[in-house]
Amino acid sequence: MKRFAMAAGLVMLASTCANAQTTEQLVKGATDTSNVLNYGMGYNLQRFSSLKQINKDTVKNLVPVWNYSFNDDRSEESQPLVYQGVIYVTSHNATMAVDAKTGKQIWKTKVEYPAETPRIVCCGIINRGAALFDGKVFRTTLDAHVIALDAKNGKELWRQKAADIKEGYSMTVAPLVADGVVITGISGAEFGTRGFIDGWDPATGKHLWRTHSIPSPDEPGGDTWKGDTWKLGGGSTWITGSYDAELNTVYWGIGNPGPFNSAVRPGDNLYTCSVLAMDPKTGKIKWHYQFSPNNPFDYDAVAEMVLADVNVEGKPTKALMNANRNGFFYVLDRTNGKLLAANPYVKVNWATGIDMKTGRPIETDVSKDAREGKKVTVYPSILGGKNWEPMSFNPQTGLAYANTLNFGGKYKAEPVTFKQGEWYLGMDLSDPWQFDDGPRGYLKAIDPMTGKAKWEAPSDIPRFSGVLSTAGGVVFSGQLTGEFEAFDADTGKKLWQFQTGSGIEGQPVTWQQDGVQYVAVTSGYGGVYSLFSGDERLANVPPGGSLWVFAVKQ
Repeated sequence: MKRFAMAAGLVMLASTCANAQTTEQLVKGATDTSNVLNYGMGYNLQRFSSLKQINKDTVKNLVPVWNYSFNDDRSEESQPLVYQGVIYVTSHNATMAVDAKTGKQIWKTKVEYPAETPRIVCCGIINRGAALFDGKVFRTTLDAHVIALDAKNGKELWRQKAADIKEGYSMTVAPLVADGVVITGISGAEFGTRGFIDGWDPATGKHLWRTHSIPSPDEPGGDTWKGDTWKLGGGSTWITGSYDAELNTVYWGIGNPGPFNSAVRPGDNLYTCSVLAMDPKTGKIKWHYQFSPNNPFDYDAVAEMVLADVNVEGKPTKALMNANRNGFFYVLDRTNGKLLAANPYVKVNWATGIDMKTGRPIETDVSKDAREGKKVTVYPSILGGKNWEPMSFNPQTGLAYANTLNFGGKYKAEPVTFKQGEWYLGMDLSDPWQFDDGPRGYLKAIDPMTGKAKWEAPSDIPRFSGVLSTAGGVVFSGQLTGEFEAFDADTGKKLWQFQTGSGIEGQPVTWQQDGVQYVAVTSGYGGVYSLFSGDERLANVPPGGSLWVFAVKQ
């Protein structure tokens, strides 16, 4: 009996260890082709895979293996995670574990939140994904909670409240686990909130630290806000940061200031429209770089901070890359925040360039007139040169592949009064777009150091999906009209497409299991463009969330 009990204990221990994902595994996630352990397919957020089974020649034989329904008709922007043959994926109202080979559901845990929650959500009822660590699945909820689930059965292990929805806060961000800390951001800048980033103990849910993205008057940067404007300063943190384990530094993008009417808040308004380099254990800011000081145009800087080693003047350099919403492609030295390159990658008229010595934009009369209350036509629009949709960086081609936007906006500031839980914008939204003739978006292969495109694939309706690139020379993306697409990474030629049945706003991933390379993407229409663009061409796109998995037909 003792021997039997000992053997059973060893089996249980082995099972537990198999499900206990480690810090070391997360650090090596970008090179682990058998799993997808990190948001962004690696701490560096490159969304690149060294797999080659699906390549320029074989991608034409890609077929669906299975499809899993979320039983949800909201926008699906979640990135699936894959660990030991199990896919973990989220929607706004559920977390799911699915067998990666068969599509059979292993468990599904529903997320309950108050019925009034969607009223304080700006731009879509969504969730962007989860994090895995030590046998747990971590996610955020629309009503601003952080929860941990048992990866084996979906049982809730702990739940912590990050903020009060009555104040305009919400959460759609995928957590980041870095140096043993669960790190989360917050949404709500459009409601007069004060943004922050939190650190949590993964074992207990204990709140470890909070770093506000809007400093108080007695903190560094507090002097960039006049009076009490910092209390309503915005600075949301709704996209997951990257992490350099060697430097032990997290890089997190900060959103737009509030309100849009910049006359209300004179000053640079740190740390809005910035990137923060932070210590993951304490949340202490090591350095910052502000892309757009005192910005009136909603040019938030939350989008992915991609880490890569690039050649700068012939010297290998630890770089951070950001295709900023303001229309400039930035390359920074990630060890100290020094500006290395900043060039337009889309049409820009609010600034002529970026001063390489100061790092500040060289603004035009468009910005001056906007601050004086005049109506202007600005490029890019308030949706940016690129919105939230994450780009990919291929270290073999040295190119960044990004879904960019090709239209302007009409901007006019208006008076604004703060009222808790209501929009706090200070901008005339009655006619916000300048849609010119031609495509409204391009998938571009961008040289990070110049901002110039090697090739571009136009789309009449802009793409709002994430991008995946592989060593097989293939780039994956998706259309709001439902087509999942594959392109030649060198030429931009479309090689393959498949109609998924609803608009694609998800983030494709790839992995190999039992000798077969798979590609997965969530499909489900309903994000920011569909809500605000008024694009009648999307009227017949049906909602309906699901997860598609593909492989080459054998």
